[in-house]
Amino acid sequence: MIPSKDQLNRFIESLAQNASNYQVKIDADSVRRLGIYFSIVTRWNERLHLVAPCSPEVFATRHVLESLLLINHLPRGATIADLGSGAGLPLIPCLIARADLTGYLIEASKKKALFLNEALKRTESTATVINERFQERPAPPVGFVSCRAIERFESLLPAIVQWAPERCQLLLFAGAGLQTSLAALQISYTAYLIPKSQKRYLYIANNSPKTANRL
Repeated sequence: MIPSKDQLNRFIESLAQNASNYQVKIDADSVRRLGIYFSIVTRWNERLHLVAPCSPEVFATRHVLESLLLINHLPRGATIADLGSGAGLPLIPCLIARADLTGYLIEASKKKALFLNEALKRTESTATVINERFQERPAPPVGFVSCRAIERFESLLPAIVQWAPERCQLLLFAGAGLQTSLAALQISYTAYLIPKSQKRYLYIANNSPKTANRL
């Protein structure tokens, strides 16, 4: 489905009205490109089920602005691999807002990988799309690994920790239950409650050599 002009305007207005709640600033060109991203996700969503159906306002806050929470934790020139990218969240909004980032989008589904390449092209963003399960190849040389919507997240956490480069930071969007899994692996972390949420967090976790060797 192609979003209407009204839906696109509602998406853009929601970005403007809510950006300060997420402590992010978005320039005019990034807003334009985020609008293109919203449009292409909407068009492909019926076929690929990239995100749960939602209003333009919810897409702006729940998906885009939540994703942009990462940029305050990424230094200039950061390299980041995103696992189970699906719709390109959280990495594509971050690449739109921060041209200095180097990204790898890792997605097992061939159709979703095709979508990711198209979304990058249409939003004038640059990243490498890897059409494989992350466990099937070595991690690229990155300082950060993100994960937002991967299935069986908590059960896959040990594999993610093992796969991720030593001394990198894990940027994980999840519920309160992930705290138990991180504690069981003896991984140090900081949990940030996501704005307008009572149970979803952004976890910033350290992937230390000691943890990796213990698994």
